[in-house]
Amino acid sequence: MASQHTPTPHQQLAFTEAVAVLEAVVAAEEEERFGPALGLVGSLFGPAGPQEVAAAGPRLAALLPDAPPFPRSHLAMIVGACVERGADPSACAGPVLAGLRGALTGAQRLVERWEATGGGPLPDPEDDDPGEAHERIADPAVLDAWQAHLAVVGWWTLELWQQAAWAVLAHAPVRAEARASGVTAVLLELIARYGGERHDLKGLAYLAQVLDDEPLLVLDRPTGTGYLLRMDGLSDTFQLHTLLADVLIGGGHLPGVRQDPEVVALCRTAHPEGRRLIAAGAFNLVAPDGSWLWNEGTPADIPLLDGVRTLVLEPQPYERTWSAGRFIPDLPGDLRLERVLSPAEAAERLSRTAPAQSSAEAFR
Repeated sequence: MASQHTPTPHQQLAFTEAVAVLEAVVAAEEEERFGPALGLVGSLFGPAGPQEVAAAGPRLAALLPDAPPFPRSHLAMIVGACVERGADPSACAGPVLAGLRGALTGAQRLVERWEATGGGPLPDPEDDDPGEAHERIADPAVLDAWQAHLAVVGWWTLELWQQAAWAVLAHAPVRAEARASGVTAVLLELIARYGGERHDLKGLAYLAQVLDDEPLLVLDRPTGTGYLLRMDGLSDTFQLHTLLADVLIGGGHLPGVRQDPEVVALCRTAHPEGRRLIAAGAFNLVAPDGSWLWNEGTPADIPLLDGVRTLVLEPQPYERTWSAGRFIPDLPGDLRLERVLSPAEAAERLSRTAPAQSSAEAFR
């Protein structure tokens, strides 16, 4: 039976009906109709109501695995937009993050084949021909035509997958589910292996590692005291360092110079609005084994000791300053003190840690 013609926007199809048309196209495996049907969904997305958009997000996400490879990334962008307008991020995240994984794998494969076939500037997705890139990297003995196609698709669409993944990873439940299932670890490994300079994946890696409602045990070696805190939404260790100084020094628990309240506010919820404020270091952040934890990292770098992330504070070996704020400005952050350890408990915990490495060892 012949399929029906895909309606055009001027026929005033409702957004929900357009989603149903796209579902039918994917079910029928009619790739030639996918582009027009997806275009119809996109054209009706803007005026769609909140309930329509919320209901459509998971339905559209479910189509991603069976959508044609190239336009699949544009569908993922619409799914991400649905999440930003109220669709359940957890219900949408799985296919989006799987698509990101595929794009990362493909893009890295293209980078590797490009180097193996003579190197030179990598293709520009905005100006270069994907067909020419495919012809260059395909080799029956190394990379068959389909795998070469997926590599080209990954390279050409990775930026769109980043944006779609950002929309779902911006939500704490998605980050928790991805971390628990091992998805985060896989994505971080792929990002670490990625060798193409065109795509900046640092922000996405930091977002994926953000910890929510996470206990943090802090031991201060100079005073022999200990503190149990809780982190939420901290995207970088500069931010954590500033808030530690605010909570522990500002709260009167440790000696030192209090942080500027405006600096602290920028690490929680405030936005700079054109201002550039400077935060000052208060501690040397050290892992239980004595290795330094760098401010340029993330709180996820803090190792677990008996199931709790444990951080040791040592005196600063040199003065540090940095621009105050959050690496991910749209993500609010918080650090709360839950209790002060008893002297005996703090001493016992500290006895299981090693003194900080020397500067020479740390910079080796």
